[in-house]
Amino acid sequence: MALPFGLEPAAAAFLAVAVFGAAFVRGYSGFGFSALVILATSLVTSPLHAVPVVILCDIVMTVQQARGIWARIDWRRVGTLMLGALVGVPLGVTIITSIGTDLARAVIALFVLCMCALLWIGWSFRGPVGDAGTTGTGFVSGFANGAGVGGLPVAVFMTAQPVAAAVFRATLIAYFTLLDLWSLPIMARAGMVSADTFRATVFVLPMMVAGIWLGGRQFLRAEPQDFRRFALILLAGLATLGLLKSVI
Repeated sequence: MALPFGLEPAAAAFLAVAVFGAAFVRGYSGFGFSALVILATSLVTSPLHAVPVVILCDIVMTVQQARGIWARIDWRRVGTLMLGALVGVPLGVTIITSIGTDLARAVIALFVLCMCALLWIGWSFRGPVGDAGTTGTGFVSGFANGAGVGGLPVAVFMTAQPVAAAVFRATLIAYFTLLDLWSLPIMARAGMVSADTFRATVFVLPMMVAGIWLGGRQFLRAEPQDFRRFALILLAGLATLGLLKSVI
């Protein structure tokens, strides 16, 4: 049986391992799955192939994680973020589907590098952030989710505020789910979803479930801050490789 998106066996094996690693990061820190998978995909094929796949995977992962996070979700923050995302997603999908593969790869890589830099330096707000700031962040997140990397702006936004680790993780996961449920039909309408999308999701599902389970167990017995630094280094490294590939 042919592999999805015309991938060679070696490329498919590489992406399966990448999904496992990205799911482990998601299970541990609450963010990074989509960006890691899309950046890894950009090294072997068009990153846009992976966007609807990671969205489907995100939804499955939330079902797997819901029982352990429900009580810690900041629903007011989630709802305010979604107000901005409702507008941002359609605009982001329209733009990302109108540019070429190399340009899309470069744009995604540069965006991820900027988000990683903000997370690494520990940028923070000097005062409280109101609903307007949260809604604006949701718009940026929704726009970026046209390329499947809408989680990183919210990770930056929440890291810049005093949020407990468990609430941070749970709120991100809940928001990502609503964001993905809104993004998927818009992407399908734009022609980003195909039979290969679902075949690829089934292909990576076992690796994803194993990774998220192991990452969640690790979260229960270790401090997430140290691991988050490792995740940022990994994201920045893959983004740099993707940027080089787009210009060489």
